[in-house]
Amino acid sequence: MNNKIELLAPAGNMEKLKTAIYFGADAVYMGGQSFSLRSFSQNFSEDEIFEAAKYAHDFGKKLYVTVNIFARDKDFGEMKEYLSRLENAEVDAVIVSDLGVMDLVLNDFPKLDVHVSTQANTTNARTIDFYARLGAKRVILARELSLDEIKAIKNNLKTDIELEAFVHGAMCISYSGRCLLSNFFTGRDSNRGECVQSCRWEYQITEKSRPNRPLDAFEDKYGTYFLNSKDLNMLEHLDKLMQAGISSFKIEGRMKTSYYVAIITNAYKRALNILKAEKQFVLPDYIIDEPLKTSHREFSTGFYFGQPEQSYISSRTVQNYDFVAIVKEIAEKKIIVEQRNKFEVGDELEILSPSDMFLKKIKIEKMWDDRGKEITVADKVQKDVHIMTELKLNKGDILRKKSI
Repeated sequence: MNNKIELLAPAGNMEKLKTAIYFGADAVYMGGQSFSLRSFSQNFSEDEIFEAAKYAHDFGKKLYVTVNIFARDKDFGEMKEYLSRLENAEVDAVIVSDLGVMDLVLNDFPKLDVHVSTQANTTNARTIDFYARLGAKRVILARELSLDEIKAIKNNLKTDIELEAFVHGAMCISYSGRCLLSNFFTGRDSNRGECVQSCRWEYQITEKSRPNRPLDAFEDKYGTYFLNSKDLNMLEHLDKLMQAGISSFKIEGRMKTSYYVAIITNAYKRALNILKAEKQFVLPDYIIDEPLKTSHREFSTGFYFGQPEQSYISSRTVQNYDFVAIVKEIAEKKIIVEQRNKFEVGDELEILSPSDMFLKKIKIEKMWDDRGKEITVADKVQKDVHIMTELKLNKGDILRKKSI
């Protein structure tokens, strides 16, 4: 295995960043409160960007910041000040889509590496070589490429530049994420970070002469979602991605929960460890099943093996486990957790951890609130709960409960 392969995880806030690093990410990408394509994510304040960079670097990890809007002339004055702060924070790279933004970074902020966003919809070696000659260090490939096309791109490159590709998460129904639905329906520009995810809405169609008789175009028990794509899942195909020449495996999800970040980062880290250690890449079922335990739509391999199957459309998200608590402190024969969802005495909770405690079970026999009062039900969100256990957990481990 190429030891330079990077597992890149999303972070919508500091908790998610710390979660990603704890569960095995080699690098984390995030957005500030300006010039990012996830304006409705919590994102990071300027002070938090400094804190995030220091935290990542203290653990030997890298931090990338999205500056990937398609800019207007009026943006560049404020953007210059923002990029100066990113450079002072010593972030490792900025992710950009716009050639004007790239030109600004490369000429005025040489300490910032440039990664070309998937929004630039890069699909050929000639364009990638052009970006490399400009000074870009990495290109995040368009999601519409097949593995065979990526192999051809890698073979045709004349420059030394890194290739990154998405391996897991939500897929945009529009070409490389360039969509105008949000603009059209709400006036919120998806290419400037304000997408309202109009593709996730329920739609009907009408026949011209019968405007009062709408028809469902695609329906399941949840409704009609004919613009709602399946989620990408390449967990079982990491060997093929590596062989195609991809050096950074990117997980989508800056607007997802900490629980999602923990599960998916942990699963892909464990899969990469198997890829590195074993001659034949075959994952055990318990790793393959992990993505089912957090919120997801039906899974797909996207365009990697050619055109997606005809049934590329999915419906609402589902998951079969609930995140009930996160470990805050460790004491003798006891853990103190922060409760996130209801659990009670008699419940069997499964452990999500990067350690060998992964998938072990805790049967709740006794627990206490933060005043020392014995309780039978934990139902107050973000309150501390004391649980008896002989297992050697760590701060940051997660407890989950089967829901379906």
